Amino acid sequence: MLANGILKAFIPTVDPQEAILFYRDLLGFELMSEDDYAMEFNANGTLLRVTIVDEFVPQPFTILGWNIENLVFTVRQFNEKNIYFEIFDFLEQDDLGIWNSPGGAKVAWFKDPDGNILSLTELER
Repeated sequence: MLANGILKAFIPTVDPQEAILFYRDLLGFELMSEDDYAMEFNANGTLLRVTIVDEFVPQPFTILGWNIENLVFTVRQFNEKNIYFEIFDFLEQDDLGIWNSPGGAKVAWFKDPDGNILSLTELER
């Protein structure tokens, strides 16, 4: 039924100005609209709606992620912008926070200013 629909992603924020700085200025997404309820960004053709909420508790799992070409290079670029990747006790990760999955993909996780867990994945070639 929705195979031809266009996906829109949602993520919560309690601080819209910090969210704008993060998603527009640090991640590089185009801010398409902003009102009292949300900001909408163009995330490489996917609409990312950052919804303003009064309060919430970040979930302990990934809620948004991207497949990318070169994870090590990208993680280092993030580090230059003072965005650092999570190290989890239950995974074997390198010093950059990169985990090599059993299937061959490389994955790293970071948080937005609200504590939402986001991920980057480099698929095995």
